[in-house]
Amino acid sequence: MGADKAKTIKSEIVIVGGGMAGLTAAIGLAQHGFEVVVVDMVPKGDLTAASYDGRASALAYASCQLLKAIGVWPYMEPYAQPILEIRVSDGPSLLHLHFDNETLGDGPLGHMVENRHTRIALFKRLEEFENIRFLAPEKVADINRSASGVSVTLESGVCVDADLLLGIDGRGSVVRRHADLPTSSIEYKQHGIVCSVEHEHSHCGIAHERFLPSGPFAILPLTGNRSSLVWTEKSHLVDTIMNLSDRAFESEVARRIGGFLGEVKVVGGRWAYPISLQYAHSYVSDRLALIGDAAHGIHPISGQGLNLGLKDVAALIEVLVVARNVGLDIGATSVLDNYAQWRTTDNAAVYAITDGFNRLFSNDIGPIKLARDLGMAAVNEVTPLKNFFMSHARGTVGELPKLLRGESLTS
Repeated sequence: MGADKAKTIKSEIVIVGGGMAGLTAAIGLAQHGFEVVVVDMVPKGDLTAASYDGRASALAYASCQLLKAIGVWPYMEPYAQPILEIRVSDGPSLLHLHFDNETLGDGPLGHMVENRHTRIALFKRLEEFENIRFLAPEKVADINRSASGVSVTLESGVCVDADLLLGIDGRGSVVRRHADLPTSSIEYKQHGIVCSVEHEHSHCGIAHERFLPSGPFAILPLTGNRSSLVWTEKSHLVDTIMNLSDRAFESEVARRIGGFLGEVKVVGGRWAYPISLQYAHSYVSDRLALIGDAAHGIHPISGQGLNLGLKDVAALIEVLVVARNVGLDIGATSVLDNYAQWRTTDNAAVYAITDGFNRLFSNDIGPIKLARDLGMAAVNEVTPLKNFFMSHARGTVGELPKLLRGESLTS
């Protein structure tokens, strides 16, 4: 599984980026018979270390269906906390939104899994395939694309020749910059502070999202009496908060949580990440496609970032399998355009929703606050509208790829 020092590696698909979306894509493609090479700058041991980033992800119901379909879920399930309810409130207001899994009667709304455990599960599944090579730590030195294929040269001197290049390498994507695909971005002047807490009382599988003037504060259930916190704060205050003593930081966390979980204790480290909206104007170019954060990075307000990336993965796998089955070149522009058209509209809707919600709720203006509280209360009483929002949280809105519906691509 280490870096292959052969001068040239032949493959069908080369993926730059071995994060959660990149590894999921590699496994899904390999399961459907494609030869895949994955290149990443970070060694496998670092990617799976507890100290790597400290985050956990809310995996929507549909994303879990994908992970089950490609054989990853059995390795994750022991570490997955079902999300049974979601409660959304506007600070101390008594008016709120409440979603529960029993309303739709089709399993949990999703699962919370620490990113470390997801990566470990992905690598365990990856090792079961002979048609995947994982090259790390490796950096891309050069990319050449032509009508007949793509060649990726690494700083070690290894060259990977393939039919298709996938950029799944995050917001600062080397692949996107190579293709000179224009992007737009909005800086929110907010940071997400992330940590985990142990608490006295059970969370009962309930995810809480509270809207405070500085931004949303999410309390997300993990296995055991633990929760992951995503505390959105104004950027100019972040250094002060991050430099607090352990005791002072824990006190600030406890104050924001309130007393409903009993005594709370911060466990592990704390991390802070700048928050912005960024999206590429096009997801594809000649023999190249972008997936996940390389194509679109959104505000964490709805917990949909990774889920959007996994939708991209499922859609591209389906498009490539269909193309191969009818004898088409998987790197052809017409094939990649099918992927781009499928995903662009859905992703754009999520950009607009998350941006609008953040702007609406990240303030304390009296008339706006009253209007949004009344709006939440109204949605809570209108069943069809409430069910739509619940379906959105479960990732089941729109034209879903088969893998997100838990269906085989051969059916």
